[in-house]
Amino acid sequence: MIAPKLTVLKDLPYTASELRREAANRAKKSSIQGVQPKLSANISVVDQEFKIVDQFGTYIIKPQNDIFPELPENEDLTMRMAKILGVRVPFHGMVYGKDGSLSYFIKRFDRYGKGKKYATEDFAQLTGNTRDTKYRFSMEKLVPVIEEYCTFPMVEKVEFFKRIVYCFVTGNEDMHLKNFSLITKNGKTTLAPAYDLLNSSIAIKNPEEEIALTLKGKKSNLKASDFVDYYAKERLQLNERTIENIIQDIVKAKQQWKELISISFLSDNMKEKYTQILEHRLNIF
Repeated sequence: MIAPKLTVLKDLPYTASELRREAANRAKKSSIQGVQPKLSANISVVDQEFKIVDQFGTYIIKPQNDIFPELPENEDLTMRMAKILGVRVPFHGMVYGKDGSLSYFIKRFDRYGKGKKYATEDFAQLTGNTRDTKYRFSMEKLVPVIEEYCTFPMVEKVEFFKRIVYCFVTGNEDMHLKNFSLITKNGKTTLAPAYDLLNSSIAIKNPEEEIALTLKGKKSNLKASDFVDYYAKERLQLNERTIENIIQDIVKAKQQWKELISISFLSDNMKEKYTQILEHRLNIF
C-alpha cells in the first residue's frame, strides 16, 4: 500500500515533457540515474499526490520516454506478470499527468522509516564493474557472486534461475549487471525484489540480442538446453525436480499473462507484439 490513510491519488501536475525536463534538471542531484528519465518522489497524504524531490524519495517515477514508446505501460505490465509467477516485486502502479500521459511509479525497496536505508548493492558493484562495463560480463560469472554473498545461496540460485528464464520469455534483453541487486535485511542477504523488468524487444527497433549478458558465449539464438541443461544443472547446480517445476510454472502462467496483456495500458499494436514474443519464446521450452 502507498499509505493507509490515502484514499485518492491525484494526477501529477506535470506533462510528460515537463517530467522529462525535471528529471534532466535534477539528474546531478539524484542518485537515480540512467538512460530512462527518472524522478525521486514522496507521497503527500494531506495533498493526496506525489511530490517530486531532489533526494531521499521513497518512490521513483518514470514518465513517458521521447525515444522509446510506451515504456511506463510496458514496465507496469511486465512487473505484474512477474508477480503472477511468484517473483517478489515492490509496490508499483501508474499515475496520470495533467496532459493525460501515464507515468510509472515504484516504491523503493531499499528505504524504510525516516531516511533509513537497507544495505543494497547491485551486481555491477559486487563485481567491480561500472555503468560503462555493465554489459561486459557473463551469466556464468554471476553464480559465484550469489554463492559468496547470499546467506542461503541455493535458495537464491533457484529464484535467480526463475527470473532469468522469465526475462528471456518476456523479451527482456536489457537485464545487465545493474538490474540485479542483493539486499541485507534482518541479518540475511538475499536477491532484492525484482525491478526494471520490461519487454525491451518491443520497445527498440530490430533487436539483435535476446539477453544482456552472455550465456555460453552468446546473447542470441538461445535454446532451452542452454538454460536448463547448461545453466541450471551445470552452473547453478539445481536438481531436475526444481528446474522442471520452474519451467512448468512459467508455461502454466501463459494464459494469465496473455489475459493481463489484453487489459494492460499498452496500445493494441504493442499488445500484439508482446504476445507474439511471449508465444515464440515459450515454445522454446
